Amino acid sequence: MELKVLKIDGSETGRTVSLNDSIFGIEPNNHAIWLDVKHYLANQRQGTHSSKEKSMVTGSTRKLRKQKGGGGARIGNIKSPLFPGGARVFGPQPRDYSFKLNKKVKRLARMSALSVKAGEENISVLEQFDFEAPKTKDMVKILKDTNLFDKKTLIIVDELNKNVYLSSRNLGKVSIATVSNLNTYQILNAQKIVILEPSVSKFDEFFKVNA
Repeated sequence: MELKVLKIDGSETGRTVSLNDSIFGIEPNNHAIWLDVKHYLANQRQGTHSSKEKSMVTGSTRKLRKQKGGGGARIGNIKSPLFPGGARVFGPQPRDYSFKLNKKVKRLARMSALSVKAGEENISVLEQFDFEAPKTKDMVKILKDTNLFDKKTLIIVDELNKNVYLSSRNLGKVSIATVSNLNTYQILNAQKIVILEPSVSKFDEFFKVNA
């Protein structure tokens, strides 16, 4: 897959790069994508929710009325879930939501997500850029010049650059990632994916495929 390399002002550099079809041109595996997104979101959950069962509630254990002859349903003590301040039936308890997912499934899911974006023509390649100091307005200018300012954009860099990261941190629709830190949710959540030119070769290294 051939893509033109763009300058940060939106014009063409005259160079092209080739994206490996083994990564960006496979038949997407929807089940692998679903598993990896589920895996990512499950790992984000803290699982600290908690409610009190009957044994945890403070209160008298005296039986409120006799078992029979009252003309109503039998009841126990004041800690019953039927009364205000009582326990909760089958309420949430602290738990770990994470689960294991094989590396090969994650790899397939990420390549599938990249292939989806490539098929939608939502991937572009931009020349390498840097800032002398963190400046949000400089990042905004690049996004406007490349028609990305109003879109959720994922910028893939070859290595994490502090100035580039800090310049985009206050922009809610922009995220920065390296090839090794990519995840399926990030890829699918972005409307546009921008790959900086030096990062293109990193995909073959990370996904361990032949160019």
